[in-house]
Amino acid sequence: MPRYEFRCRACGATFEVNRSMAAAGEPASCPQGHADTVKLLSAVAVTGRSGGAGGAPAPAAGGCCGGACGC
Repeated sequence: MPRYEFRCRACGATFEVNRSMAAAGEPASCPQGHADTVKLLSAVAVTGRSGGAGGAPAPAAGGCCGGACGC
């Protein structure tokens, strides 16, 4: 289940709420009971192995696609 991060405008607390994607837009009350909250944009961290050490292998030549198109 996705985790969404909120910040309370009344007390400044930042908190997380686990809820379904269908309920992502619903308001959330802060742990202190305040209702004036805003959903924050959070960076998504994806980890795993995909070849070389530390992640995806680097392109063989310059450019975004390995240099074949000269971009």
